[in-house]
Amino acid sequence: MATTETTTDPMASTTNDGTMSELPAVAAENDDSVHENNKNTTKSITCSNSQRAAAQAGLLPTAKIHISGHPVLAHKLTILRSSTTKSGTFRAVLREVTYHLGYEASSRLTTRPVAITVPVGNSSSHHHNNHNSKTNTTKGNLTTSSSGHALVEQQHLEWPHGQKLKEKIALIPILRSGLGMVDAMLELFPNAAIHHIGMYKVLGHNPVQYFNRLPRKCSSDVAFVLDPVIQTSSTIMSVISILKKWGVAEINVLSVLASRTGLQQVVEAHPDVYITLGSIDDHIDEASGLIMPGLGDAGDRQFGLSGLFDDDDDEALLHPSKRKRTMD
Repeated sequence: MATTETTTDPMASTTNDGTMSELPAVAAENDDSVHENNKNTTKSITCSNSQRAAAQAGLLPTAKIHISGHPVLAHKLTILRSSTTKSGTFRAVLREVTYHLGYEASSRLTTRPVAITVPVGNSSSHHHNNHNSKTNTTKGNLTTSSSGHALVEQQHLEWPHGQKLKEKIALIPILRSGLGMVDAMLELFPNAAIHHIGMYKVLGHNPVQYFNRLPRKCSSDVAFVLDPVIQTSSTIMSVISILKKWGVAEINVLSVLASRTGLQQVVEAHPDVYITLGSIDDHIDEASGLIMPGLGDAGDRQFGLSGLFDDDDDEALLHPSKRKRTMD
């Protein structure tokens, strides 16, 4: 990740990608102008990051790609790649990585102003004579404590400058490996719709759709497609085509890893689709269809089919000095 630089101009700041953006000389007069300024700044930074990511991937600058350069994510990716990582740890780390990527991918979303109330403390209390009260009761702004002694008036401040996401979000996990990314995205978007699409691959042939829970009418503004790995790209491109026919306005693909070849094919076929990645690998094994070094079969590793089980080692809970075998 690029680091920020210090500038002597008090009216300028440096974005994460090193580009300069002017700070407004005066405060915005209304919420709409503040919202527009924030939205324009976000789009400017995203565009620059996309161009840098496209150059890193050897793609055209118009490609809408974001590759995270965060050092913590690089650390987590190493854990996912390791063949010694067992299923429980793999699922947990995949969730952490997905949350990070989802947070970065959602920077293009917009907000609308909304009025809220904020608690600012309590007014003076007085004794309540009903000693038989056993439960908390609320009447308007007056609250009786469970002890029945204190009657407290809650004070609230009306504040019209809150922000709420505009877009309706749909999560599209590709079965089965995409299931491990859903919970993390729901932490970001608790009210998002979830529509599963099941695909399986036959090497040398087009992927086969075996499950589709998209509703007939599209009511979502943005779809986040969840698939841990983009390999030959045939699966992800099939799902993108399905979503475009469904009618969603914006499609975002979230993947932990992608092959350079597969990524190039997606960008050429669907240049309007946004893609957020953890990293890019260069090679694909022709025999297995897996990217190299990759992280193996993400579905098998999530659901305990990789041959590593958390309970295999009976001495795992012993201190190394107490184990029978020597630990280097």
